[in-house]
Amino acid sequence: MRPTRRQILGSTGVLCALATPLTSLKAQGSGWPNKPIRIIVPGGPGGVTDIRARWLGERLAPALGQLIVVENRPGAGGNLGTAAAARSAPDGYTLVIVHIGTMAINPHLYASLGYDPLTDLAPITRLGVGPQVLAVHKDVPARSVAELVSLARAKPGELTFVSPGVGTPGHLASSMLMHLTGIRATHVPYKGGGQAVVDLVAGHVTWTIEGFTVLKPFVQDGRLRALAVTTAQRSKTMPDLPTMAEAGVPGYDFTAWAGLAAPAGTPDPIIKKLYGAIAPILATPEARDWFGAFGVEPGGEPPDVFAAIIRAEYTKLGEVIRATGIKVE
Repeated sequence: MRPTRRQILGSTGVLCALATPLTSLKAQGSGWPNKPIRIIVPGGPGGVTDIRARWLGERLAPALGQLIVVENRPGAGGNLGTAAAARSAPDGYTLVIVHIGTMAINPHLYASLGYDPLTDLAPITRLGVGPQVLAVHKDVPARSVAELVSLARAKPGELTFVSPGVGTPGHLASSMLMHLTGIRATHVPYKGGGQAVVDLVAGHVTWTIEGFTVLKPFVQDGRLRALAVTTAQRSKTMPDLPTMAEAGVPGYDFTAWAGLAAPAGTPDPIIKKLYGAIAPILATPEARDWFGAFGVEPGGEPPDVFAAIIRAEYTKLGEVIRATGIKVE
């Protein structure tokens, strides 16, 4: 099921009207929630993060018996909105969309975040988990990752790769490829992914690592060639593409993900009730189809598992950033 225009654009205020729940948490006598809940999105309206928050909110409101309000707080690569959430009262009425950038990449790039991703937020669950795709221009003489690596070794620093900007997941994913293979290539950063892909399609650069939804139409019409997915396991939505490890880069594993968290100190019963309401939503066929339209799989891991994932990603990507010398100017 592909998201409709209405689902994508949504509103900038109240996300959805309260539907009468069949079984609401409020009715269980907990006392929480007894007023609207806001979800801070550390990005602008209409982006992928915003879309997911609104999709979730429409389904979470009936389960909780309260309105869900989406508040967009863009800026500083997601740091401003995440910091605002971390400083909010830990009472269960403020939640925040967190992702690999705000929790595992930015902490190693910015001198001052305004929050500590490991101590200032209480993870609830991952919402979407998706591979990125390594793709080259159709005229690049490489039909596999191994051939691309060989080409880069033969021309040190001459090949180019694009990303939506310095320190973005796409930049980190390509940097990890270079780090693990020992190749050198020139990074061409853009202010956003749209123009980056346009220039790749035009043949101005060699490769990119980007979400398959962005690349799909160009791969289908033959202007780009997809070589591999970045996750440790093959993607259910792209089963024919090998993983980077299968394609000759042992140890490569880069997963783009987004999840939900609350301010640290939010009572554990509230965290558990939130997870108990969200997990069944993510387990539905509707969720599988909706996320699948973006080349993503629904998450749903328990809070402790999500916390462990964040810690592991924080450590792994910190090592890549230090080894490759990535800096935000």
